[in-house]
Amino acid sequence: MFINDFAMSVPSQIALKKNIITSAGMLLADDIFYQQTPDDLVTQTLERNQGIKSDTGALVINTGHFTGRSPNDKFIVKDDITEHSIDWNGFNHPIEEKYFDNLHKKMLGYFSRREIWVRDCFACADESYRLSIRVINDNPWSNLFAYNMLIRQNAAELKTFKPKWTILHAPEFVAEPEIDGVPSENFAIINFTKKMVLIGGTGYTGEIKKGIFTILNFLLPKHHNVLPMHCSANIGADGDTAIFFGLSGTGKTTLSTHPQRKLIGDDEHGWAERSVFNFEGGCYAKTINLDKDKEPEIFNAIKEGALVENVTFYEDSNTIDFSGRQITENTRVSYPINFIPNTATPSIGEVPKNIFFLTADAYGVIPPISKLDAGQTMYYFLTGYTAKVAGTEAGVKEPQATFSACFGAPFMPLHPVIYAKMLGEKLKGNTINVWLINTGWIGGQYGTGKRIDLQYTRAMINAALEDKLNDVDYIMHPVFGLQMPVSCPGVPSELLNPENTWSDKEQYNKTARFIAKHFIKNFEKYAAEASQEILQAAPTL
Repeated sequence: MFINDFAMSVPSQIALKKNIITSAGMLLADDIFYQQTPDDLVTQTLERNQGIKSDTGALVINTGHFTGRSPNDKFIVKDDITEHSIDWNGFNHPIEEKYFDNLHKKMLGYFSRREIWVRDCFACADESYRLSIRVINDNPWSNLFAYNMLIRQNAAELKTFKPKWTILHAPEFVAEPEIDGVPSENFAIINFTKKMVLIGGTGYTGEIKKGIFTILNFLLPKHHNVLPMHCSANIGADGDTAIFFGLSGTGKTTLSTHPQRKLIGDDEHGWAERSVFNFEGGCYAKTINLDKDKEPEIFNAIKEGALVENVTFYEDSNTIDFSGRQITENTRVSYPINFIPNTATPSIGEVPKNIFFLTADAYGVIPPISKLDAGQTMYYFLTGYTAKVAGTEAGVKEPQATFSACFGAPFMPLHPVIYAKMLGEKLKGNTINVWLINTGWIGGQYGTGKRIDLQYTRAMINAALEDKLNDVDYIMHPVFGLQMPVSCPGVPSELLNPENTWSDKEQYNKTARFIAKHFIKNFEKYAAEASQEILQAAPTL
């Protein structure tokens, strides 16, 4: 159907048509659907019985067996570019080039027998660092995800478009582990020499965006001195930028979506010499327990053009039940960033004035808000702490401390210390406040205490953004050494020191020391390369 190097050039076959057989019978259709509109992609999905429209007009699909990333099945081709640059660890798995080449050849053969959807687009809102990307899918809804999440072209850009990177995504194409050099039928493989990503055996669309994130996390520090960040960002009326680091479920998207501040982006950014810029053109928000009153911007973005993944409906209706967990906890929605009414155009801000590290501490020992000095900033950035809660993953019965370096270890191909040192350098010469925010539990750990009310978390962040915590008194946490404000507008003072919220003070201190030991143990792998300033930021027992 198309030439072997199809993935690297726009083929003439775009204009060809043929009779193809679908579940609906004979249909005159294009072999290749190029740069389809969202309406077309939704219609094509519905025609192929691959999705359902909700009562708000959003397209609802099921990604199949995989409803989240599969970290153990992510690979990077080990070659002259990557062999001595990649931090080969539990997230960055090497694979030989011969296996990539064989899978690529087989995928091209697979695509030659299928309808395909092609999307030409960009990553990086700052044109100085823009990356041109071609995404090729074998179903329309995955291509809608690419439309929503990447930066869309105008007509002039399309005429001169030349892809630097190509992504082949085929959920129904599976590997043969015994001959393809991978442990499972599903895989995501990045080849930095051939500038290509192969994704097969999984319909989870997040693999596309995280593949691009991994690429940028390798290229931008090495070639442009840009710090890539797993964070959200917004801008205030005075032009002040705030960035929010945090792992999934800690509130990056929710807390950066603010009615009085313009959203730069909700997940992936670069920090250049004079700017912070969004990598993406859309948002990919978690929808579990989505509440119209607490998160109206996200709720109202679930409309025509939005792609909702793995949710269920209320009985006998097309109304989404956002509390439903029948398929997964990791229910998601993607939509263009302009679906949020208050966004920055272009998606670029200045050097940040405030940085927030978000953690959902299920043990209830981390203060709701605390201010970090330079050493603590580096320590907590390398630590990347949050906690898994019982019920969110199979086998998790009690809260589990989780550490992800730079708040995004699975997507960081270089050694974490490289990113941490870059952050340290960018802090120098700038007046930047850094805050640790606990969006998790108070008054006890999960099952005993309760989650901090979102209105209080918002009030604390607003106080920091509005410089209302500059002149208040602070006290030091006895175990973590964190500076805790004794008062904050809109927040009961007794909540600011987590020990005060526990009825059993002895149990609180015991639990705090228990978590502190996890911090210390986790940091051992960085200690040899950490400065004395960073080492002194560790908890004390």
